[in-house]
Amino acid sequence: MEQVLTIVCKIKPTSEQAQKLEMTLRAFSDACNYINATVNPQIKNKNRIQAEVYKNVREQFGLSANLAVRACTRVASNRKTAALKKRPVKAFKPTSADYDARIFSYRQKDQTVSLSTVEGRKRMSLILGNYQIGKLVGKTPTSATLSKHRDGQLYIHIQVKDEAPQPQHSEDIIGVDLGRTDIAVTSLGQSWSGENINSVRDRFSRVRARLRYSTVSFQLHPNCGIAPSPLIPSLSLRLCVTNLGQPQYQ
Repeated sequence: MEQVLTIVCKIKPTSEQAQKLEMTLRAFSDACNYINATVNPQIKNKNRIQAEVYKNVREQFGLSANLAVRACTRVASNRKTAALKKRPVKAFKPTSADYDARIFSYRQKDQTVSLSTVEGRKRMSLILGNYQIGKLVGKTPTSATLSKHRDGQLYIHIQVKDEAPQPQHSEDIIGVDLGRTDIAVTSLGQSWSGENINSVRDRFSRVRARLRYSTVSFQLHPNCGIAPSPLIPSLSLRLCVTNLGQPQYQ
């Protein structure tokens, strides 16, 4: 049985390539927002959406033919998901763009990817670990997603097909129920008391509470003469008195 794996690979573009990828992400999201605002909200079929706006999307946003098609598909998919959840379609952000085999390729010999952008096709290096290299060996991926993560770095999420591992059958099975009074109870009737562990946990919890309270006491200016309030033990402000007699927060 086959399964689809997503291999997340970090892209190492030049500054010029990074700029073009950012422009492509922006154009793709703008195109999706335009499509969603222009096409009747009741239409969720990607072919009908494409028939209505494909030409305008290409002309207005400078996307290649397949990127324009992928934008229509993205809107159709999001509309279906929103309908199932009975929610409106969220605005599209410039954080991802979908690619297929005609606008994306992976080359194993030098570990690079080729991607279509708003300014032509660009080949970029990848930063791969042993896991990614092993999963991509001998594969010819046909789809991927260009993504900008929260750290601001650009990644390519490559989808590959792989054989699912065979399930392992075993006759030696045991169930374990985890709890607080008894830290573990097995299906064979064995149990382990959680008394000692709970005692240590409670002691550490009291120590942390005292340390938080002490932090406030030490951080208050020694000349201010104000004691910390027990109602806000986690407050970490230093309060001092200036020459003018006005309190000043630091």
